[in-house]
Amino acid sequence: MEPGSSTLTMTVLMTPDNANFSGNVHGGTLLKYLDEVAYACASRYAGSYVVTLSVDQVTFRQPIHVGELVTFLASVNYTGRTSIEVGIKVITENIREKLVRHTNSCFFTMVAIDDKGQSIAVPPLKPTSEDAIRRFANAQERRAIRAELTERYRALKD
Repeated sequence: MEPGSSTLTMTVLMTPDNANFSGNVHGGTLLKYLDEVAYACASRYAGSYVVTLSVDQVTFRQPIHVGELVTFLASVNYTGRTSIEVGIKVITENIREKLVRHTNSCFFTMVAIDDKGQSIAVPPLKPTSEDAIRRFANAQERRAIRAELTERYRALKD
């Protein structure tokens, strides 16, 4: 089976219903969009339903304002046996000022599941470009860091 595309781009206009009291987009609204983008990217790649396992390094670099266009650039960076790491870069465009900013980045780990909710294998990612190879290696490092953190948190339990 040939896997689907490993990249996805989605652009959304931020409207007043997305704003908090200071006129910026709610962090929770952005997280919801990020999760939807990660789902779309991973499920298209895997050709199956996926669920969110974890979200790492959500960094809100700058506020996003009502009226700005927000573009989510997602890519499959790494695949395990049943998991997929999706990296997402968020680019925000102020239409009137013609100003483009990198406002957010993060990594989602998604797991492919079948109709019974059991994890299933995903097609292995075979990076070929220099950029894809770098993202794959970085994702392997993040995976090792996540495993180490899991062990360290377990040791903290009372």
